[in-house]
Amino acid sequence: MSARTYEVRTYGCQMNAHDSERIAGLLEEAGYRRAPDGAGADLVVFNTCAVRENADNRLYGNLGHLLPVKQARPGMQIAVGGCLAQKDRATIVERAPWVDVVFGTHNLGSLPVLLERARVAQEAQVELVEALETFPSALPARRGSAYAAWVSISVGCNNTCTFCIVPSLRGRERDRRPAEILREVETLVADGVVEITLLGQNVNSYGAEFGERTAFADLLRSCGEIEGLERVRFTSPHPRDFTDDVIVAMAETPNVMPALHMPLQSGSDDVLKAMRRSYRQDRYLGIIERVRAAIPDAAITTDIIVGFPGETEADFAQTLHVVRAARFAGAFTFQYSPRPGTPAATMPDQVPKPVVQDRYDRLVALLEDVTLEENRTQVGRRVEVLLAEGEGRKDTATRRTSGRARDNRLVHLAGAPEARPGDVVEVEVTYAAPHHLVADGPVLAHRRTRGGDAWAARQAAPVPGVLLGMPRVGAPA
Repeated sequence: MSARTYEVRTYGCQMNAHDSERIAGLLEEAGYRRAPDGAGADLVVFNTCAVRENADNRLYGNLGHLLPVKQARPGMQIAVGGCLAQKDRATIVERAPWVDVVFGTHNLGSLPVLLERARVAQEAQVELVEALETFPSALPARRGSAYAAWVSISVGCNNTCTFCIVPSLRGRERDRRPAEILREVETLVADGVVEITLLGQNVNSYGAEFGERTAFADLLRSCGEIEGLERVRFTSPHPRDFTDDVIVAMAETPNVMPALHMPLQSGSDDVLKAMRRSYRQDRYLGIIERVRAAIPDAAITTDIIVGFPGETEADFAQTLHVVRAARFAGAFTFQYSPRPGTPAATMPDQVPKPVVQDRYDRLVALLEDVTLEENRTQVGRRVEVLLAEGEGRKDTATRRTSGRARDNRLVHLAGAPEARPGDVVEVEVTYAAPHHLVADGPVLAHRRTRGGDAWAARQAAPVPGVLLGMPRVGAPA
């Protein structure tokens, strides 16, 4: 009897993408195999996000499309997990009774058992717990990349931003011990990974749970001592907790990349107060000033929300001011939408949609100008690019490949026939656009890496992907 096949569909943030790697790892440990691209799967898992507007409509639309597929495929199962599952609970089965399993953000490890129960009982299984059962990194993972990996340093969030539903779905912040994190990083590096991204809802509050104020800066420095680890990134820090020791650690640790993604959300002090964001414009800009003093070539990106309840034109003007002053290299921009269960959803003075759209359009236009100007400063520079698989455009006419510079800017380059994803090349930037750079000249240097070797080994494997089994950690190190 052939193994059952699976497909995981992921929505939302990097934390969700990392969770999906764990879901895939659990399923493969239980005997499932990933369905080939374009082939129908015996199991489809939706790993959902509850942050965006209409997240539930998108989910139920996709579930509706799968109903006739399931009816025509005896034994097929559908599972729904993630933040929307944690929020909506049994509502999912009520609205889509053909769903077999609903599981939450805290009990990923229960999925294989729940699927088996649903098959035996011939009825839906819904299991959601309020507290984390097993730290996700203690679970096996099927990594999406052979040469780059995410590493969770914490889960949950202790902040109470009025627009955000994440703390109620992910729970209070829980930190992993440094030794446990470093063991995982060392395991990844031994497996061919050359770049890691440290993940947390608020990475720079890391250590608060076990009382070490400098824990995050110390963790960055410790990553710098791991032989073979070429690039370290992290996301996302909170301006409230951003301390100078982190800036110094970034500047003094060679493999910590000169890139910082730090959410702004709004440039208005009044709006930040209403958002319950415990910093103000001056503090935010002060952090950026100190980062650039220590790391002159740092590329800084951000998140911005437009149209928060009560936002006036004067408030919006302050956001535009910060964009001009901060000189962002990029930004994720959002139109505010009420999320049920958050304080902001019931606030007075909700901004009319046409006003929100107008401000959003003006913000995006300014960001396009600013990011283009910033990217143009890169023209003529020699940059080191870690080549990536499946990122950026595939230009068959010029045979361009793509990758990320050290500062995380996307670079399209022409002609690197010997280079593999995971290898490092040096090129000269010849052109800049708002969201990417182009290097149309020859490759100036090419360094084969263990990451490229790992990518090549994966291509030769009968089943793509890397199954990483982390030690089952009993007590914190």
